[in-house]
Amino acid sequence: MSSTYYQDAMEVKADLVKFMQDIIRIPSLSSEEGAVVERIREEMLRIGYDEVTIDPMGNVIGRIGSGPKVIAFDGHVDTVDVGDPELWDRDPHSGDIEGDILYGRGTSDMKGGVASSVYAGALLKKRGIPDNVSFYVTGTVQEEDCDGLCWQYIVNEDKLRPDLVVITEPTSLRIYYGHRGRMEMEVRTSGISCHGSAPERGDNAVYKMAGIIADIERLNENLEPRDPLGKGTVTISEIRSTSPSLCAVADSCTIHLDRRLTVGETEATSVAEILALPSVKAADATVTVLEYAVPSHTGLTYPTRKYYPTWEMPADGPQMQAAMTAYRGAFGKEPEIGHWTFSTNGVATAGMHGIPSIGFGPGHEHFAHAPNEQTEIEHLVCSTAFYSALVDEFAKG
Repeated sequence: MSSTYYQDAMEVKADLVKFMQDIIRIPSLSSEEGAVVERIREEMLRIGYDEVTIDPMGNVIGRIGSGPKVIAFDGHVDTVDVGDPELWDRDPHSGDIEGDILYGRGTSDMKGGVASSVYAGALLKKRGIPDNVSFYVTGTVQEEDCDGLCWQYIVNEDKLRPDLVVITEPTSLRIYYGHRGRMEMEVRTSGISCHGSAPERGDNAVYKMAGIIADIERLNENLEPRDPLGKGTVTISEIRSTSPSLCAVADSCTIHLDRRLTVGETEATSVAEILALPSVKAADATVTVLEYAVPSHTGLTYPTRKYYPTWEMPADGPQMQAAMTAYRGAFGKEPEIGHWTFSTNGVATAGMHGIPSIGFGPGHEHFAHAPNEQTEIEHLVCSTAFYSALVDEFAKG
């Protein structure tokens, strides 16, 4: 690769990698991101961003340029926990490097996208940003707990509404155009408790749930694939019950559903599917879409429903075409395109607010939430180059 964009990215490689190691070494679970947000703010200021703010929710937002065309590169700064440390070959927060591989929690999901975005700003400061562009990098919070909540806040409260958002979640250096949505529901059955020595005197809520569980398993098997995002899914991720004691019949039973939504599937259609199951009707069960209301690291609570819409961009639309042209300019070859299996902040930018959004990021989706999470340093460099190339292509549109 010999493009100017790639050469410029190689020149900042050492600083980029050091910064990436720094933010990997700072644990940042959802609602505990304050320290890493401050480290990102410091790096933006050191590079020379025109403006750096931390909003009341705790998102760090950096800006370069003041043109009318607004592009934002988003990366969430929170991570999931490390899980069982015994499954890791090294300290999950070491930021160790072996060959071209950088290890640690958040390397793929998704501090790599954050680091590369920040350093795309360094390239823009070096060569000059197009006069008609405002370039933003957002280091956002609470995504692992509640996809898109940060961007609901940024659009509604910060009043930042870009013309294009680039989601920098891992794409294996492919250009992505969307993903399935998701939602969380609970199904609850009620019964009548009695002493466990005479269960016939009561009405066991767990038994009522048994048929519902079987029907939901069949529903998942029968959901039809829909182009271009594939098949929706539904799975039971938790089951719990209540009773006066462990020597009593259960008087309630609740299951938690993780519903992934493909093209044409919505909150309304998915709730109706569950309510229509024969077992749900027979048990007179209730179906509830859950709410999220957890304080951010600043203490701000911004409630939302746990419904995260499906979104996709036309593969031949202007945003994807600009991205593919930028890729060719940066790397001299044709890009691969696709979509994520998991969910991102695009559920808010594109799914809720209708803001054109695409995806490109370092690392690989299959390392997300896994032990020995890792990303290639070359991916960090390439992403930095691509982001700066995309700004130039975006300016032409």
